[in-house]
Amino acid sequence: MATVAVIDYGMGNLHSIAKALKTVSPESDVMITAGKKFILSANYVVFPGVGAIRDCMHTLTKSGLDETIREVASKGTPLLAICIGMQALLEHSEENGGIDCLGVLPGKVVKFATNLTDNDNKKLKIPHIGWNKVNYIYNKPLFINIEQNERFYFVHSYHSSEVGNNNTIATCNYPNSFPCALKWENIVAVQFHPEKSQRAGLQLLKNFLNWDGKS
Repeated sequence: MATVAVIDYGMGNLHSIAKALKTVSPESDVMITAGKKFILSANYVVFPGVGAIRDCMHTLTKSGLDETIREVASKGTPLLAICIGMQALLEHSEENGGIDCLGVLPGKVVKFATNLTDNDNKKLKIPHIGWNKVNYIYNKPLFINIEQNERFYFVHSYHSSEVGNNNTIATCNYPNSFPCALKWENIVAVQFHPEKSQRAGLQLLKNFLNWDGKS
């Protein structure tokens, strides 16, 4: 039986993601936890998040979970970061006047430009909220059995940048292209919310729990 740790640091749709993980893998032991021992011993770790990066980093640092996440990343355990979790893995965010992040992955977090318009010259709202098409560059491990240009659910005002082409496995347009899924060794990270993305999101979570963290 696989053990899955959903990191509880007070931010994120914890019960929604745990329920979705349990749906795709009923036999797994899915636990919402801040316990470092369980997190470090788990077969899979999920790092969710919503809200502001300043609060995220403050809570992680105060609790010592920042070092726990770095240790998970370094020891080869399959790690999935979601939304703010993805942004927190990068080096720096310009949100809240500029915040240093975990630095697990290269890259920074920038705000969507103002006065963005779509192809019909209609103003796009910030934050980017709702369903949008995801174009994957590599389907393994996250996008197996998921159609190209499938829609996933987004809620964010900032996005990743300068992450490197080799680490980008999927992009989204709003209206310009930005990285919305990253992979590096045993780490995968997505800007969208798979737990809110219905069938495609459940398939993505199933793919994650079938991944060995290597391929």
